[in-house]
Amino acid sequence: MAEIKTKNFLASSQMAIKDPQLRQALEKVGTGFDGARREAIEEISEAKWEEWRLKAREIKEHTIENLDYYLDMLYTNVTKAGGHVHFARDDNEANAIVSKLVEANNIQIATKSKSMVSEELGLNGVLESLGVDVYETDLGEYIIQLAGETPSHLVAPALHKTKGQVASLFQDKLGIPYNEDIEAMAKTAREILRDKFLNADLGISGANFLVAETGSLVIITNEGNGRLCTSAPRIHIGITGMEKVIPSLEDLATFLRLLPRSATGQRLTSYVSIVTGPRRVTDEDGPEQFHLIIVDNGRSKMLADPKLREALYCIRCGACLNICPVYQKVGGHAYGWVYPGPIGSIVTPNLTVLQNAKDLPFASSLCGACREACPIKINIPRMLLNLREELVQPNSNANSTSKFSEDIAAKSYTKLMKHPGILKLGTMILTGLQKPFLKGGVISSVPIPPLSIWTRSRDLPKLPDKTFHQIWKDSLKDNQDNNG
Repeated sequence: MAEIKTKNFLASSQMAIKDPQLRQALEKVGTGFDGARREAIEEISEAKWEEWRLKAREIKEHTIENLDYYLDMLYTNVTKAGGHVHFARDDNEANAIVSKLVEANNIQIATKSKSMVSEELGLNGVLESLGVDVYETDLGEYIIQLAGETPSHLVAPALHKTKGQVASLFQDKLGIPYNEDIEAMAKTAREILRDKFLNADLGISGANFLVAETGSLVIITNEGNGRLCTSAPRIHIGITGMEKVIPSLEDLATFLRLLPRSATGQRLTSYVSIVTGPRRVTDEDGPEQFHLIIVDNGRSKMLADPKLREALYCIRCGACLNICPVYQKVGGHAYGWVYPGPIGSIVTPNLTVLQNAKDLPFASSLCGACREACPIKINIPRMLLNLREELVQPNSNANSTSKFSEDIAAKSYTKLMKHPGILKLGTMILTGLQKPFLKGGVISSVPIPPLSIWTRSRDLPKLPDKTFHQIWKDSLKDNQDNNG
């Protein structure tokens, strides 16, 4: 499994907030992807969009409730088409299946299309340990492979990097002159990878969807690398989570309307590839072998929990990341594993260990923007609250000091609200104490914890000169005087 650094979320997020280059790169999330998503919705009307969202949710809900039935159908139809299906309970089983196929077929070079599950499994390291040369062929994935990093976004893996950083990376790793021209850098990557496509023994891809009625694997991309990975090598391995199955091609049409618009604001991606089994006698190209590895790796745990099952509806469009105020400040690496953002704060604790990722469910303002942006209408805030509730239960192993301080704060607040006189006195005192820290009508810096933690990177609005009760009494007095 990929290295899990979820325990470091607080420290990593503090470092990310202080990184000006990262902040500059993350500005694209809201102004770019989310802006494009909104324009794409306006183009088709809100009513039509809601109709598609409801339909997609119904399909996902039905499929997940009957997942065993559709996985069995998928198995039957992949096998009928000449493919092989492997079920893996965890990362060790999945990596062992790939390793066995690699050794049995004397694989030397592997090209990979974008696959978040392969990142989840830490597959590249496994292949390299077997002597296989592995090449990521999605441009963003290729960049982070050269950098020795993990993806920071579900759709745009190298979103966190500026073009200057990529130019320096290419100069260092590829030995080419420093050049910030994006087209020139893309051309360089294309020229290098072309040779890898032609010589690869193995192509590895993820899957956006698995169609049960036809036994098909579907990938949607904006680069031609996906089709080269699935058709040029003699063996194709598709690796994906068990939740990616949908019943039919008719259902696929619904998701093809939603996913591109939600992810990048496109009506449709440049390539929609539907792979069904290996090459047939009448086919001009395609692999000699097709293997589909369906991974559990903790997903059955979510499936068994009615409160969290909804997380399996996710189609990995990244819309919730693009709208999330927390992700926009700290980026993807701060979350410490493969899946960042609001949906990652639910999925990661369940696919790893909740106690080691206990900060992630709290990495949300609960503003609800993620639910509004989600094309499947997943209720992310509700599931975050469920995880928070689980973490603060008496039998939880969450930080006892944190529990104690929260308990004291809650009891103090309750007592304060029950005694208006104390509240009034406290308000008067705080109104006076805030004056030395006021700057431009806001409190910009307070050196006293816990306010110092907040004002380190954010401003606080000042306390009003008059409380609501005072304003109310003054208003009543004015009315009485006017009626005189």
